[in-house]
Amino acid sequence: MTSLSSPAPTPPSGVVVGVLAVQGDVREHIATIESLGGRAVPVRRASELAGIDGLIIPGGESTTMDKLTRTFGLAGPLRDRIGDGMPVYGSCAGMIMLSDVLADPSTDRLGNPQQTLGGLDMVVRRNAFGRQRESFEADLAFGGLATTGGAGGADPVRAVFIRAPWVEKVGAGVQVLAQVPASETPQPGPAPDGAGADLEPVARIVAVRSGNLLATSFHPEVTGERRVHELFIRMIRGEA
Repeated sequence: MTSLSSPAPTPPSGVVVGVLAVQGDVREHIATIESLGGRAVPVRRASELAGIDGLIIPGGESTTMDKLTRTFGLAGPLRDRIGDGMPVYGSCAGMIMLSDVLADPSTDRLGNPQQTLGGLDMVVRRNAFGRQRESFEADLAFGGLATTGGAGGADPVRAVFIRAPWVEKVGAGVQVLAQVPASETPQPGPAPDGAGADLEPVARIVAVRSGNLLATSFHPEVTGERRVHELFIRMIRGEA
């Protein structure tokens, strides 16, 4: 029998992953990390950042996350930990929160623009794939994955996009891991020169990595896809 004073057993993966728990699909990320043998804990206070090896920022409402992280005194400490190199994975709203620049920031009642935590040298457009009714799924080629369970590293990722952002521009240090093909992207509106002709659709960036930061437009945690989280755990452990 384990003594009450004995330290908790180390999980097989040897990592403790925090999931930002101010808003969004927290439980799904916790369940996915635990299915891979890691320990996952909700993070609601700045003091809880000291006990984690990496952080997931889940999908949800990026404007609400922005307000709540500032209200709870989390925004500053999160920016500090990101700047110090803590591994962070952001999915959907989490991608928006990790972006240095938003193409279309929301504004509050006073006209103040939405803030992000930053860290990824990229420009992100919120809700770029449309509203809730335009949600869709796609099979994507995704770089850097390893074989996990019955899924091979080269097998496509089934991606679910729900009011999802896309990346419009990346800096030189940002690696593109996955794109939605042009044939599956929404049709843009009229040409900006007023000619009235529709612009040709283009492939859209939906997964990126830069150093210890990883982001996806989509939600692997809702489909049973575990390889993106496995990649994140390997990043934390210095194996990827």
